[in-house]
Amino acid sequence: MGYPTPIRVEKLSQVLQGDDFDAVILVSPSASYAALPEIDQALSAAKKIDNRIGTETVMLHASKLAGGRLIHAFTGNLKNDYDDVRNFSDAAKQAIDIAKAAGSVKPAIIVDGAPQSSDYQFALEAAYLGACQGLWQPLEARQDLGEDLEPVQSIGLYDPDSQVDLAYLSATEAGKRLARDLCGTEPERMAPIGFAQTCVESFENSEIKVNVISDRAQLEKDFPVFSAVARASYSVERHHPRIIELEYQGKGDIKNTLMLVGKAVTYDTGGADVKTGGHMAGMSRDKGGGAAVAGFMKTLAELKPEGIKVVAKIAAVRNSIGTDCYVADEIIVGHSGKRIRVGNTDAEGRLAMVDSLSHMRAQASQEVNPALFTVATLTGHAALTAGPYTILVANGPARNQSLAQDIAAAGEQWGDGCEISRSRREDWKIIRPRSKADDVLSSNNGPSVSVARGHQFPMAFLSLASGLDDHGNSSSTPIPYVHIDIAGSGVESGDWQHDKPTAAPIMALAAKYLR
Repeated sequence: MGYPTPIRVEKLSQVLQGDDFDAVILVSPSASYAALPEIDQALSAAKKIDNRIGTETVMLHASKLAGGRLIHAFTGNLKNDYDDVRNFSDAAKQAIDIAKAAGSVKPAIIVDGAPQSSDYQFALEAAYLGACQGLWQPLEARQDLGEDLEPVQSIGLYDPDSQVDLAYLSATEAGKRLARDLCGTEPERMAPIGFAQTCVESFENSEIKVNVISDRAQLEKDFPVFSAVARASYSVERHHPRIIELEYQGKGDIKNTLMLVGKAVTYDTGGADVKTGGHMAGMSRDKGGGAAVAGFMKTLAELKPEGIKVVAKIAAVRNSIGTDCYVADEIIVGHSGKRIRVGNTDAEGRLAMVDSLSHMRAQASQEVNPALFTVATLTGHAALTAGPYTILVANGPARNQSLAQDIAAAGEQWGDGCEISRSRREDWKIIRPRSKADDVLSSNNGPSVSVARGHQFPMAFLSLASGLDDHGNSSSTPIPYVHIDIAGSGVESGDWQHDKPTAAPIMALAAKYLR
């Protein structure tokens, strides 16, 4: 089955004993709920015998409530300046695990005690999304063991004033689910061909146009740098690369055009600069950026918003080791005409994306209010710098439009946190050519975590190597561009081999552009 359907609960009487629901989850900072005596009395009685009530997430027997189950999901006291709406999503995630283990398949969530602040205005929605994040099970597990791994069918949301947009909530979760499936599935089932096929199947009978480029001659002509990354993968047919093109054209006059490029490196061995010391584990999740782009398009397909056009290219490739693998010191002429010297083959993500970004740059002049984005699990430096947060690096035109600031502010309200980094002149110094033989260096030869400005300078490379550097503030045709690095935010807790993908930054982008 799919993700749990969100259902509006208009009256508290619906969560009393009956057939509508089979558990009640109260997400709040206080173990009390005056609005419904049956909940308040159950909590009050439990506090007399269990000191955990009001300090931990605990399930109680409550005979007067749906299913006889009451779970108090403790958010913390919410008095700290550093608290945010994730307190509600995290608490709901813990609670839904308990509810599922207890046999609940249709729980209802009540949110109480959220601070009266715009930062918490979507606390109920965040609780639903947190529950869905907790319930998701990997695609390969569902394929092997059956869909019963995800037994929860629906989640009720107590919303007496009908403020929750259920269609929007369902659409964003649909997108996040696709992104988690694409990112989290092991590298053989979700090799480039499998990734592309999943996209084709996901957008059947939808408003999304899909085109998959598979012909090697066309790829080498139109995406030469991407093709260099793919070179060693051609020895195994199922690993062959794909460029996946997706397009959505909303009805009515187009007011904004989003142009997204996603990195989908389905396995990153490091290439000739092979990963050692156990660092290859988890590299099947190096496709998280492309997965998020596909997930955002899935949300579009569900919502069908008017007045917006979205064009996406996903670079699906395996960075393989082999006798024909590309190597450091190679000079490759990209789609933009720039001569790119390879610095390190383990910095393959920027190379995989740069041709697609160049195509977007060339197309942008024909679009209405274009804004370009690259989305990638790009650098360990991003995770080291910002921990579990997405990093946004904007060019001059994007800064003038406050794009990164707007995305970060929108994401904050939905629990999809972002940090903003500034592109600086030192970034261009790192990628400068060292001789007349080339125009740009893809990377230096050190791990990004130990290189100063390790997550900022790749944006400079992408700008220069794609030709976007010619469309800055002083240009007659400035093009806004934001590089989005999700290396820290793409999976829970930073465990790339085992933890669940988060589908960042879908909520931040959707909150900025689709609400």
